[in-house]
Amino acid sequence: MSTYSKAFPDGLPIGDAWVPCESSAPVVFPYDSSLVAQAPVGTAEHASRALDAAQAVAKEVARLSTGIRRAILLAVHEKLAAHREELENLLVLETGKPLVDCRVEVARTLTTWAAAAEEVAHAHGETVPLDLQPSGAGMIGYWTRKPAGIVIGIAGFNYPLLLASHKLAPALAAGCPIILKPAPNTPLATLSAVHLIREALAEHRVSAAAVQLVTGGVDVGEILVGDPRSAVVSFTGSAAVGHQIAKNAAPRKAVLELGSNTGFIVAEDAVIPDAVDAVLRGGFYANGQACISVQRVLLDQKIAKEFERQLLARICEVIVGDPRSADTRVAPVINEASTERIMDWINAAVERGAQVLSGGEVRDGAILPTVLSGVPTDAQLWCEEIFGPVICLRTVPDLDTAFELVNDSRYGLQAAIYSTSLKTAFRAIEELEVGGVVVNEIPGFRSDIMPYGGVKDSGIGREGPRFAMEEFTVTRMAIIRP
Repeated sequence: MSTYSKAFPDGLPIGDAWVPCESSAPVVFPYDSSLVAQAPVGTAEHASRALDAAQAVAKEVARLSTGIRRAILLAVHEKLAAHREELENLLVLETGKPLVDCRVEVARTLTTWAAAAEEVAHAHGETVPLDLQPSGAGMIGYWTRKPAGIVIGIAGFNYPLLLASHKLAPALAAGCPIILKPAPNTPLATLSAVHLIREALAEHRVSAAAVQLVTGGVDVGEILVGDPRSAVVSFTGSAAVGHQIAKNAAPRKAVLELGSNTGFIVAEDAVIPDAVDAVLRGGFYANGQACISVQRVLLDQKIAKEFERQLLARICEVIVGDPRSADTRVAPVINEASTERIMDWINAAVERGAQVLSGGEVRDGAILPTVLSGVPTDAQLWCEEIFGPVICLRTVPDLDTAFELVNDSRYGLQAAIYSTSLKTAFRAIEELEVGGVVVNEIPGFRSDIMPYGGVKDSGIGREGPRFAMEEFTVTRMAIIRP
């Protein structure tokens, strides 16, 4: 068994207590398939019970003062910071991500809670000049923001603690009770965090039912999403699941952070070593299991050969091994099924003429950092989300073609371009059909305070504490004739 000491009570945090579960499921260390822990598995009955409890405390949470909400968020930040190393090591075990990436995840989680605490005081409304129309002469109008109600947060497996925090912290900041459903493969760090959050709530005399967590399968998700008491569903995961969630939640709001197949353009005037470094950093972090990791690399024909030469010369810098080591950059992906799928996509592309320039094989359970060229644009490896340590190179004659190929996708989360031309940079910002354009940095760059989200099949709505708070609140208009 992998070394792990459980830091939360048995069962699930539902209502004001931890409720027993009859079933459990193993959480395994992807590196060697050893058992990390048995995690509680919730049921549809648990989901219904959580909804009842959330409804019962919704008015209490909505009435919390700005000062109390800020104090709770800061208290959570302090508790998480006190358990920083413990959470980092737990994330390594349940996700299989390299330690360096798990350290980044915890650091970003702390930033998210601190930022949410500061945004509490910035939630405000505006006056409205009702006398713009004759009927409003002499009237006073203003709007404020009110909590929308119960938030359902559903997080992905790749950054379980951070993705959960981008739902938990803004919900509390907005005055909304929240029920979290973590990914079945990776519930442990989130359970630990929710335990700490509920401690902070109790210390401020707020019902623990303001933050609940229910694990389980599709039946649990359907109950949480489909219940009319759920005001907002915030989901991070695959496009297919997100689309179904949006249908099940309708007509209530769904905030969807879905997949992508990120485009990365290297213009003819780019600083090639910098662009190569960005691909090495941005294509393989988190074992390639990030929705904004580098996937499609579009190279101007004038620099394509030199870029490829430098990239292949440096690919050995991406160390493959045990994710517990601080030196490791790539380890096995989340499970064998994902490994098989990724390898199937690689082999299918090769059968259609793609060339493997590096990697393309599994060693000690890990897919080696893989670089291909000549991948057909209708191959899954090009047009869908790989979610693994694989990048595809393509030579293009000019920027027009590069922009067209980036936009020729059903996805649009973030994209990046390397260029020393300010004109080219601003053209990319104007023309690339994505939620965020990154210039001279990896497309996986995300500041946790910025508005983050996509267009097209990459989702709808925005995260980042300020913007998620807007998603979790509704405007209330005051219309007064003195």
